Amino acid sequence: MPASKTNILAQKFNLKERKLRLRWLLALSSLPLFGIFAAFAIAPQTITDDIEITTVIEEVVLPQASTNELFALQTATGFSTESYWQVEQVRRDDTLASLLRRLNISNPEALSFLRQHPDAAPLFSQLRPGRTISAETNFDGELLRLEYEIDHTNSLVVERTDNGYHAERKTSALEILPTLKSSEISSSLFAATDAAGIPDQIAIQIAEIFSSEIDFHSDLRKGDRFNVVYESQYRDGQLVKAGLVLAAEFTNQGKTHRAIMHRNSEGQANYYTPEGKSLHKSFLRSPLEFSRISSGFSLGRFHPVLQKMRAHKGVDYAAPTGTRIKAVADGVVSFVGVKGGYGNVVILKHQNNMSTLYAHLSRFSPGLRSGQRVSQGQIIGAVGMSGLATGPHLHYELLVNGQHRDPLKVALPTATAIPSKYKADFIASSTPLLAQLNLLNASTLASAE
Repeated sequence: MPASKTNILAQKFNLKERKLRLRWLLALSSLPLFGIFAAFAIAPQTITDDIEITTVIEEVVLPQASTNELFALQTATGFSTESYWQVEQVRRDDTLASLLRRLNISNPEALSFLRQHPDAAPLFSQLRPGRTISAETNFDGELLRLEYEIDHTNSLVVERTDNGYHAERKTSALEILPTLKSSEISSSLFAATDAAGIPDQIAIQIAEIFSSEIDFHSDLRKGDRFNVVYESQYRDGQLVKAGLVLAAEFTNQGKTHRAIMHRNSEGQANYYTPEGKSLHKSFLRSPLEFSRISSGFSLGRFHPVLQKMRAHKGVDYAAPTGTRIKAVADGVVSFVGVKGGYGNVVILKHQNNMSTLYAHLSRFSPGLRSGQRVSQGQIIGAVGMSGLATGPHLHYELLVNGQHRDPLKVALPTATAIPSKYKADFIASSTPLLAQLNLLNASTLASAE
């Protein structure tokens, strides 16, 4: 046996002998203290710094895979031995040049194509932070394939062919699946949806769907509950965005309201009760999605600017400057411009001798003009504090036959029920949605028990 290996074996034997001696010393020294306390210690007089340490270096020969074995590995796993993929996300300060450097793309032909070819233009015009870009290159830095996420459904694909590089847009089909969620009101609708992981756009839809039944500014109470079934859109198994509410149930102050979405023959989505009664009002209760009422309708109110009693023939909604203002009903613009203490004003005329006024706007929607037709929900301007105003808010008035009415109390006209010829289709489509709402109720009761 070689001398070096003999020395190593001798050292190992001596080391084991020292360890055994050390264990006996520790056991004997701890016997007097046993039962009183436990401690860990090194036996005194133990010499630990005279152990000789030897470094052994041996050459290990790795087996080389044959060409056939590499081909079999690539076929079985799909892994290419001559190229690799790198995935990056666009950063806020990225340029195309910095992005290509991180992707290790260095061949001049690819760089020239990506920078100059019009088919690759989205890499310049639509380079957005957070979007994904991936590239397949070989070990020489030559680009083989590049994929860039333009938006949720479209991608730019650049690929090397026998005739050079080729770019095209590809559309990925989204998979739409229903999502079922429940929550309880503790302070506000948004707080409840946030706690349940429900997107804000779904919360806004819930408020709009039940706006004719519930005043979300003043009617919500702690303990109110809601269930919702909505569309979730996925691409390649990843959640992309939320879609439309399919069904919803809201229990407010002990009264339960239900809504089912149904598309008409033109594909337009509307919401109905399970009996087919429309939840759509000819007039929205509020021209703002969410806000706080800072001053209600009154025939005698102390004006904060004029410092005297004066009738307040409308409702003031406190909201940040720039908050979007919606037309509460279909109508025609009868006035757009400046009107005394009202500042920037829009007046709309509606059917049944009704009109609405929106005052103190910071700006009008682009192109809004007198005589223009507007649809319910269309944005007509933004909240501001023009005219006599102490802070940003919307002053909203409702007139019936030229007489001011309280917008929060007046009975609003309803839309027609679902046509009888579509009733059978509606019942068929609403049955599974009602079953899902019932399932949410059952799970809520089970968790409560």
